[in-house]
Amino acid sequence: MKNQSNIAFILDDKIVTIDFSEEKNLKPTTSVLEYIRLLPTKKGVKEGCGQGDCGACTIVLGELNNENDISYKAVNSCLLLLPMIHGKQLITIENLATKKDNNIILHPVQQAVVDTNSSQCGYCTPGMVMSLFALFKNYKNPSREIIEDALSGNLCRCTGYQPLIETAQNSCKGQKDTFEKNKNQTINLLKKINQKTKTISIHTEDVHYFRSTNLFDTLQIRKENPDAILLSGGTDSSHKKISEKHKPLKIIDISSIDDIQYFTEDNNNFYIGNGLNLEKLRTFAASKLPVLENILKVFGSLQIRNLATIGGNIGGASPIGDLIPVLFALKAKIKLQSNSGKRITEIKDFIKSYRKTDIKTDEIIESIIIPKSDKNIIKSYKISKRKNLDISTLSGAFNILLDDKSFVKEIILAFGGMAEITKRASKTEDFLLKKKWERRNIYKAVEILKNEFEPISDARSNKEFRRIATGNLLIKFWSETNE
Repeated sequence: MKNQSNIAFILDDKIVTIDFSEEKNLKPTTSVLEYIRLLPTKKGVKEGCGQGDCGACTIVLGELNNENDISYKAVNSCLLLLPMIHGKQLITIENLATKKDNNIILHPVQQAVVDTNSSQCGYCTPGMVMSLFALFKNYKNPSREIIEDALSGNLCRCTGYQPLIETAQNSCKGQKDTFEKNKNQTINLLKKINQKTKTISIHTEDVHYFRSTNLFDTLQIRKENPDAILLSGGTDSSHKKISEKHKPLKIIDISSIDDIQYFTEDNNNFYIGNGLNLEKLRTFAASKLPVLENILKVFGSLQIRNLATIGGNIGGASPIGDLIPVLFALKAKIKLQSNSGKRITEIKDFIKSYRKTDIKTDEIIESIIIPKSDKNIIKSYKISKRKNLDISTLSGAFNILLDDKSFVKEIILAFGGMAEITKRASKTEDFLLKKKWERRNIYKAVEILKNEFEPISDARSNKEFRRIATGNLLIKFWSETNE
């Protein structure tokens, strides 16, 4: 296994190489945002929250895809560790406009912002423009729903969103820009970097960082470094959280392993690779697993979904993780792999306690297996203070199979935000099993459900609200299954 200790990416149409042994002010845990702000000509990107919530730090990454073309995606630069952009094109607000005969020619998106008066104070505007630029590169005449989704990760307290929507409608017409004209040159530069890429192994005084593009080498690194942090999308483990860990710190970045970025199926199951980002998963799930797509539509923002992975969400084992209750309801199984073998465990057994899982120190999550089920009714719900880009107050995912007389044959009632881990309401399930799926039994079940958990009160809600809300979700589920 050959290693390299530097990283390379494209910025300003040139290959930039960083050797961390020579750059004393940069570490593998330096965020892309911090790096950009160090550059004298790159001050457009801003830090608002440092947690991926505000969108002021939005940039766009260009990546080679399987069609020998460039895919563009908006991401939060505050969540990205600098080595994670190896082999990609880094695009900032300063790259959009061009110069001709000493005149500045605005990008169509920038010009549309001017024409629609979409900017007021300006602090959030660069991030807004970068989100719209990614939209411009990916859609021709996008619907209002797509435009609103693209802007859901950019928060602003002074600019009305209607002018920004008009900006998108006026600019996303499919016209070519300088990035399209320079595409072949960019593709050649990206190929030049990626052809030389080996396993990256960066060792500084307090951080050891590893990144491989294949599963075999990654598993060997995992075996040799059992105390390392596994980093997938990195949206839950921001560079600030990572930097607070005890030193020396070891990080195994699995975000670039092609072997675990897939969505496939056979007659019995769906198979989702650990490293598949949630926006791609949402696209696949729309027709295959609508209950999963339903929760992914309100999972973070587009910037976060472009980075976050299903494996990372499961591995983090958050009690308010949006996907885990749904995977409980779907009877998902987790396939774990080490260089000595594979094993499969049910997700209800994989989550052990608060933020703790059944993963061993030489394993990674390889994939998630979801059994197909045509007869079961499965739905998911999320309660939060706002619809988009918010943490769950609580969530529920339910799975029921009824016989031809509407008696309950199977039932799963899984809740997040009601305990230290995602849990099933087993007493309520037992009560409803083999009973008729009718109003009077539902209301009896609600009374059992209210006393089944011991939720806490916190900044998002008090415990009494959570108890009442779980019952309301069960009633909602019953109502929707009887429509």
